Amino acid sequence: MPGSISNPYALLSSYRVGSVEVVVVDNPPRNILSRELRISLLEQLQKWSHAPNVEAIAILGANGHFLTEGPPGALDTCPDGPTISDLADAIEASAKPVIAAISGPVEDGGLSIALACDWRIATASASAGFPRTLLGLVPVGGATQRLPRIVGARHALRMIATRNVKAQEGAASALFDEVVDGDVAAHLAQGAMKWSKRRSSGGTAPDDDKTAIDKEATSALKRGKGSPSVKETVELIRLAATTPWIEGIKNERDACDRAQASSEARALQHLAWAETQSDIVPGAAEASARPIERATVIGAGTMGSGIAVTLASAGIVVDLLEQNTEAALAGGQRVRDLFQAQVKAGRLTEDDARERQEQVSATDQWDVVVKADLVIEAAFEDMDVKKPIFTKLDRLAKPGAVLATNTSYLDVDAIADITDRPADVLGLHFFSPAHIMRLLEVVQASQTSADVVATAMALGRRIGKLPIVAGVCDGFIGNRIFAVYRRHAEYLLEDGASARQIDEALQAYGFAMGPFAVSDMSGLDIAWAMRKRRAATRDPLERYVAIPDRLCEAGRLGRKAGKGWYDYLDGRAVASAEVEEIIASERRHQAREPQAFTPEQIQRRILAVMVNEGARVLEEGISLRPSDIDLVFVNGYGFPRLRGGPLFAADQQGLAETLADVEEAARVGGAGSEPSALLVELARDGRTFTEWQRDHRETAGRGAS
Repeated sequence: MPGSISNPYALLSSYRVGSVEVVVVDNPPRNILSRELRISLLEQLQKWSHAPNVEAIAILGANGHFLTEGPPGALDTCPDGPTISDLADAIEASAKPVIAAISGPVEDGGLSIALACDWRIATASASAGFPRTLLGLVPVGGATQRLPRIVGARHALRMIATRNVKAQEGAASALFDEVVDGDVAAHLAQGAMKWSKRRSSGGTAPDDDKTAIDKEATSALKRGKGSPSVKETVELIRLAATTPWIEGIKNERDACDRAQASSEARALQHLAWAETQSDIVPGAAEASARPIERATVIGAGTMGSGIAVTLASAGIVVDLLEQNTEAALAGGQRVRDLFQAQVKAGRLTEDDARERQEQVSATDQWDVVVKADLVIEAAFEDMDVKKPIFTKLDRLAKPGAVLATNTSYLDVDAIADITDRPADVLGLHFFSPAHIMRLLEVVQASQTSADVVATAMALGRRIGKLPIVAGVCDGFIGNRIFAVYRRHAEYLLEDGASARQIDEALQAYGFAMGPFAVSDMSGLDIAWAMRKRRAATRDPLERYVAIPDRLCEAGRLGRKAGKGWYDYLDGRAVASAEVEEIIASERRHQAREPQAFTPEQIQRRILAVMVNEGARVLEEGISLRPSDIDLVFVNGYGFPRLRGGPLFAADQQGLAETLADVEEAARVGGAGSEPSALLVELARDGRTFTEWQRDHRETAGRGAS
């Protein structure tokens, strides 16, 4: 037996209900399976398993939870205490049947314990799942072998890399033996069931329909987005139908060890931790959010309509404001089309869509602004368009209304200064399509009040977004760094790489799309117009690649024109001889001899320049913390989740190596490509961005250093 603790039952109590001994776990707030609790629970199981007059043992969690795992990796690697596997084995070995009395969510290691029990009785509030499969981990404690033996492989696969199974759904699949109203203990007292031993470790999993299993496996892998742990879990569940128990358990333990040690698990757990940090905003945490029940969205184009759908889906009444009746009607139709698309995809019922559509009114009457708690301007990306709008809002909006601009690049301080209420103004940068993309940059201007920032953060969470605070600069966090990424991709192009080679190298690294495919999708004319606007203020010492301008002049504006960086034949991107000639001509004009680049050189160059600009963003206080930058790029720019974001990826590579890559990039990039002081300092001291963040936890804020 493992070593005991001084008070082995401090976290447990028990009482008798008829012939059932009810062991109550009380380790608030969520009954985490700490070392002490595991030791105590094992001792209780052994004690009551041999007690006379006890016919069954029930495990009941206090505080609305059954049992919960601690930090990832902390349980089955504990050298001096029983593991989850030990507890599960003890439950199966018990001479008396063991009942899991479940209220609230039962997940991961807690679910592994429940699966080892002979019976599972749940309240209506219960749910079950393995969310840690989304953190790069494989379920422990025999779960991958017990679950398919209990519910079948099809139902087991449906529980991987997805939401929790609700109580009634769990009962339908035999995961829960019964769902009861009210107190589970009271149900035990009724003696309605005859308890008996039912070992789930015998034999193999039911041989479900192979075609159906294949379909569920494909769906689980798709949800896992390439995660090795999800692949391992799916394979373990599939093999449970043909693999003996002992072999299946050995396979599970080997897979758990591989997952625990994997770079993917570290990356995914970093991102999960990053989300817990992103909500911490100095000053705003102590402020009270303003109530938002009604909003006006100005601009009913693609972005404005998507924002309106997002707000309405969270129960906010929305007035969608346009400059004339025709534009308002078109915007209203866009909103209806977006809701109908969700119905067609099975994400909404017709009734739900109708109810949400009724929350949105399209209009060309400015008097709706008077009633709004929040106004979001989503007009054309031009200061000359936005300034008159905010002048009018300053006059019409009620006191205390939050005034937000959806600008992607423009100076939010300049917009706020147009008004007599700059404390109420901030940026809410939604990403397109706004009703789908999770990222929301909350741009805190120099005079934005703390309660307005708190309101924006609360709103972001309410509408299902991931709000990240950014300071004011050209492009904020995401677009500022992405501009450097794109610029250096163009340098690689002019220096000898092809657009397809660069795109394929970055996709091989894990990006959803390469920069040139993205440019074709969004349209080359958007960036072209921006380059022309900035021409007068561009640093003459900064290297400038004119190839994109030449493509635009040739009418190659992207997919919408049927040609951009690629030609499009039946929607398929193919290399273009015209583009190759334009590139060759510019190389000759710049007297650049083409070089050969390997995929790894391309990947390292792009990562390095992103990291370097990210370090500058931190130096200037534009981002509160490195992990926020990682979240921005994973959730808004297609950076691979399995690498944890650019700064985390650089930490794993080693910042000395990253700095060497930055210095190489600076030699070809000219002004603006020099190594950042922060990156140089961290590389010199052998430290990481993660360590820098921990050191600055108390001082993270505008301009923190």
